[in-house]
Amino acid sequence: QVQLVESGGGLVQAGDSLRLSCVASGRTFSSYAMGWFRQAPGKEREFVAAITGSGGHTDYAPSVKGRLTISRDNAKNTVYLQMDSLKPEDTAVYYCAADSAFSRFYVPKGGGLNYWGKGTLVTVSS
Repeated sequence: QVQLVESGGGLVQAGDSLRLSCVASGRTFSSYAMGWFRQAPGKEREFVAAITGSGGHTDYAPSVKGRLTISRDNAKNTVYLQMDSLKPEDTAVYYCAADSAFSRFYVPKGGGLNYWGKGTLVTVSS
């Protein structure tokens, strides 16, 4: 019922910034919690950030808190991930996810989430 399309990935140097975008289909975008996961080479998928449907609450992985910021524009059916002070360890494929329940973002590896994008690659060189 929901299709997600990420964009904004690319190759940057350590300390640079990127902004990822995820556009969702449908007329009920504001009813979905949204978030981001990432999977680095040789590692399992991990939680990055999530935001409630209204945008009133956010949550972040400790490794990105203070550097990455999630936000949303419900009029544009879009969620963003502003990535500042990037580090080589941020290199990963970043996936956008959506679900009607914010609590499902706490299931390990995103296993409880119903909708996923195809991902966008972020590469940070030193």
